[in-house]
Amino acid sequence: MSKHEKRLEYLLFSAWAISVIATAGSLYFSEIIGYIPCELCWYQRIAMYPLVVLLGIAVVKKDYKQAIYGLGLSTIGIIIATYHYLLQKIPALSVTDSCGIIPCTGQYINWLGFITIPFLALTAFILITILLVYMILIEKRREQD
Repeated sequence: MSKHEKRLEYLLFSAWAISVIATAGSLYFSEIIGYIPCELCWYQRIAMYPLVVLLGIAVVKKDYKQAIYGLGLSTIGIIIATYHYLLQKIPALSVTDSCGIIPCTGQYINWLGFITIPFLALTAFILITILLVYMILIEKRREQD
């Protein structure tokens, strides 16, 4: 196994592991603690949950080209999570108190004054995106060699 291939394997596994941790965290908050997800939280889950399956299959098959598909989902997740986080932290952006039954401006957690659930999701999406972009760059470099 070449140095590039080993690096790709680590990057892909890391991206998958982050998606598993993020998914487990969201399920912990809703199913164990009992926090009801707001509408934007559901959209973030729609972007994150398939990454567990997509990247998991890619890890098993060592299919590094799947990074491009994961990148699409993680980018959508970044957009939704950023918007959700801004709604929580900048009151002027919130025209209404609710985006569904549960208000999207609500903060079940607010660790250190800035870490909320959308912030955690945003962090996971950003990390996954960075890893997948790096994988794509390594693949392109490998194809040129």
